[in-house]
Order: sequence, then structure tokens, then C-alpha cells
Amino acid sequence: MADGVVLLDGGLSTALEAAGHDLSDELWTARLLLEAPDAVRAAHTAFLDAGAQVVITAGYQVSFEGFARRGLTHVETAGLLRRSVRLAREAVAGVDGPRWVAASVGPYGAVLADGSEYRGRYGLSTRRLVEFHRPRIEVLTEAGVDVLAVETIPDRQEVEAVLEVVAGSGVPVWLSCSARGTSTCAGQPLEAVFADAASVPEVIAVGVNCCDPGDVEAAVVAARAAGKSAVVYPNSGERWDARARSWSGGPTAGAGSARRWVEAGARLVGGCCRTGPADIAALADHLRPTPH
Repeated sequence: MADGVVLLDGGLSTALEAAGHDLSDELWTARLLLEAPDAVRAAHTAFLDAGAQVVITAGYQVSFEGFARRGLTHVETAGLLRRSVRLAREAVAGVDGPRWVAASVGPYGAVLADGSEYRGRYGLSTRRLVEFHRPRIEVLTEAGVDVLAVETIPDRQEVEAVLEVVAGSGVPVWLSCSARGTSTCAGQPLEAVFADAASVPEVIAVGVNCCDPGDVEAAVVAARAAGKSAVVYPNSGERWDARARSWSGGPTAGAGSARRWVEAGARLVGGCCRTGPADIAALADHLRPTPH
């Protein structure tokens, strides 16, 4: 990051759906950790081949509570979290150059599978959120990840809970919120949320993901105001119709948008939903330094 932009991968679900996998289950991509781990590894490899320097694991939807509803024990779920890291490691080992594995740490709202990660305000205590996040983060940390990708966090309260868990761990963390405009999805100013994270040494970057591309530049400004590097990986700009369960419209983000984000100060840049390997390849071409 000190030397320039680090390119993240795109939407893992997008790559898996393009390969023909049905992700309509409430466990989403995490189900394939159980049923089709080779497909997860192949999706990571596709993004690495496209130029991504960081791949984010398939653990976003993995939680002890969610998998317990499917009959898995605590030990079995911990094994799936470790598998998510191992699959990413295997993909990274198959390509040349410096590459890193980011362990996805999804929000509590992802477990509910009802869109709560875009609303926040779960009605839980901070202590309960700490209890939710701590076991997963401990397993992922022990699995030897390069960085924890705490992502799509909609609410300042949940940020506080995660910060309590990661503080003192010694493991690098990026914190990425779901946001609208200059606020979290729960309505708190991003600048205030990022300032909360600025006091935790483990946090190497703050920013947004799974948001409209038009909201990125304001988040970069807020991150820089908090004294942190910015991480941004928005959706393509297409719109999700929850009733029809389909995407509509066309993409509004592209390589030119990413250049503006970088000029504003973004240092970790990628894509989220509806961003596939071809999009990451275009970003790699556009953001690659021009030889002198």
C-alpha cells in the first residue's frame, strides 16, 4: 500500500454464478464450501489470473449460528472457516508474484439472510455482537490469514464490537462499511465511524463495499480525514430487485471511476457484486503504472 494501489478481487458470488452454481440458498457462497470446494478455489484462481493481488475468502456467510441450523457442530463450522482460508491459499500458491489472502468477516446481518446488512440496527447489545464475532475471528486468525476483511458492516455499534475483538490481536484488519452517501446504512456519519477505527493499530484501512459506485469518493475522503488508508470495492452500479430476485440496469462503475478513487486516496481497490474477473482485468490494466 505504501508503494501504490493494491488490487482486490471482485464478487465471488458473481464468478460462481457465472460458472453455473445456484446461490439462492440462504448460506449463499458458503454452501459451496460444503458442496463444491473446488469451485471456490477455481473462482479465486480466475480473479488472480485477472490480476487481483488479494483474494477474499468464501467465509462471509459462515457463522456458528447459521450452520448450526443446518445441523453442523461448532467443530465442523470451524473447519469450514479454515477450509475457506485453505482454498484461497491453494489458489494463491498456484500463481506468480506477491498475492495475499483476506479472510471475509461478514456482518451479523448476513446470518439473518434478510438484507439486514443494509439496514443495521439489529436490536442487539454490543456485548452480544462481540460474542457473535469473536469465535469466527479467532478461528480465522489461527488459520494464518494475511488480513481480516471485516466487510459490509452497516452500523457503528457493530463496528465498535468488531474493534473490541480485533484490538490487540496483531492481525491486520480492513474495515469496510455498507453505506449510502456519507453515512453507514444505519445512518451514522462515516467519518465518525472511521475515527472510531483510527485508534486501533490493527486497522490498516477503512472504507466501503457493496455500495453504489457513486458513494465511493465521499468514503475515501472520510477515510483520509480519519488518518487511514481507504479500501473501496463497490458493486457494478446495477440495481438488485429483491422482489424479482434479479439485477437490473447497467454498470455505472469502470476503470475510469477507479482512477478517480485512487486520485482521491484509495489504496485498496476492487469490486463487489456483479464484478467478475473480466472487470478486475480491466482495472488491472488501467491502474498498472505506466512504464517511463
